[in-house]
Amino acid sequence: METVAIGNLKLSRFILGSNPFSGFSHQTLEMSRRMQHYYTAARIKQTLAQAESLGINTVIGRGDHHIIRVLMEYWDEGGRIQWVAQTCQELGPPEATIDKAVAYGARAVYIHGGYMDYLLAQGRIGEAPALIERIHAAGVPAGIAGHNPEVFRWAERVGPGVDFYTCSYYNMGHRDKQAEHVSGRVEWFLEEDRRIMTELIRTLSRPAIHYKVLAAGRNDPADAFATVARSLREGDAVCVGVYTEHRPDMLAEDVRFFEASLGRTGGS
Repeated sequence: METVAIGNLKLSRFILGSNPFSGFSHQTLEMSRRMQHYYTAARIKQTLAQAESLGINTVIGRGDHHIIRVLMEYWDEGGRIQWVAQTCQELGPPEATIDKAVAYGARAVYIHGGYMDYLLAQGRIGEAPALIERIHAAGVPAGIAGHNPEVFRWAERVGPGVDFYTCSYYNMGHRDKQAEHVSGRVEWFLEEDRRIMTELIRTLSRPAIHYKVLAAGRNDPADAFATVARSLREGDAVCVGVYTEHRPDMLAEDVRFFEASLGRTGGS
C-alpha cells in the first residue's frame, strides 16, 4: 500500500477509522448500540489484524480508556499498527487527552473536529494554538479536524503551526452548542457540503486526511471512492471505518475500491 508522510511519520494512504468500535454509527441510536455490542475487544483486534494484513499501518482512534485498553492488548499480543489519536472532551479538557494519548503510544494527535467547530462557533478558536503547541511539546505531529470548512480557512489565515488537517466531507451536524457527537441526533449529509470541502482541500497548505467519505454508510462505495480518488492530493490520505457484522469482507472490499479508483485517476 502507498504511504504518505506527516512530519517523519509514514502513514498508509488508507487509514482505518474506529468510530464503529466506539458505537458512533452516525445513523440511528439503535445502530450505534448494535455496534457497541458487536465490537468486543476480540473483534476490534481481529479487525486491526486484518487491516495490517491489507497493508494498512495506521488507525485513527479516540484517546479514551476503551481504545487505549484495546490497543495496549493488541500491541502486547504482537500487533504493530500505529495510532493517531483524536481528543475526546467528554473525558476532560483536551490537554488531559493529549497527555494521556501520547503517554500510551499515540504517534500523532489531532484536536477533535466537533471541538474545533465548537471553538469557532463560540468565538474561542484562539485557544487552539496552545493545544497544538502542547502536542508538539510532547514530541509528536499535531493536527486539527473539522466539519465546518471555516475551521480550515481560519487555520490557513492564522497558521497555528499544524502538521496536518483532518477534513470531514460533510458538515452533517453543527456543533455550535455542544462539541461532542450525540448518538441518534438527526444529521444531514449534503452533496453541496462535500463539494465545498473537497474544493477547499485543494487549496490547503498542509496534508489532509479525508474522512466521512462514505457518509456513514449512505454512499455507494464505488462512487464514494471515485470521488476520494479525484480529490486526494499528493500527500493526502483517507480514513474509513467499517462495521463487519454482516459483511466480514467490508474492509478488504473498501481497500480494493480505493486502490482501483486511484489507479483510474493515476494516483493523484
